[in-house]
Amino acid sequence: MKKVSILIAAVALTVSSYAQTWTLDKAHAKLGFSITHLMMSDVDGMFKNVEATIQSSQPDFSDAVITMTAQTNSVFTDNDKRDEHLKSADFFDATKYPTITFKSTSLKKDGANKYILTGDLTMHGITKTVTMDLSYRGPATSPMTKKPLAGFKITGKIKRSDFKIADSAPSAMLSDEVTITANGEFNQS
Repeated sequence: MKKVSILIAAVALTVSSYAQTWTLDKAHAKLGFSITHLMMSDVDGMFKNVEATIQSSQPDFSDAVITMTAQTNSVFTDNDKRDEHLKSADFFDATKYPTITFKSTSLKKDGANKYILTGDLTMHGITKTVTMDLSYRGPATSPMTKKPLAGFKITGKIKRSDFKIADSAPSAMLSDEVTITANGEFNQS
């Protein structure tokens, strides 16, 4: 039994020693969303202050664990009045819920450089499991730093009603479905 425990510990140590941390290059990243207004036009927005990391021991990121935190008060739609309204208790309630977080729970291959990403999204004090599409773009070497780079694009849809955001707004005014698009370059730490 002692030999088995030592073997398990050695394997765990070996696997963890190959794990790499990748950090988001904020200058080459965007966490955006789009919602339909009055069933006529899409209004786009983004969060300006986002942190994200990826932990992976596989070169194709097939075992990646992705974490992300966005500062709610960094919401930006290119309209100051709307941005202030989105920060209010009518929508994100940025004072009470200052962050939006995501942590992946699984990543399943779905084709060449394509994955199905599942994880826990916490927004407005509510955590829900969400599933999105992930495209892996890379690897590459940074021409500036000569260090490894990896690029990812995540797309999917969530329902604002699942997170009790703008509960009083009917779907004819604001669509319940919100499209999420995240793009980013990650540097190996």
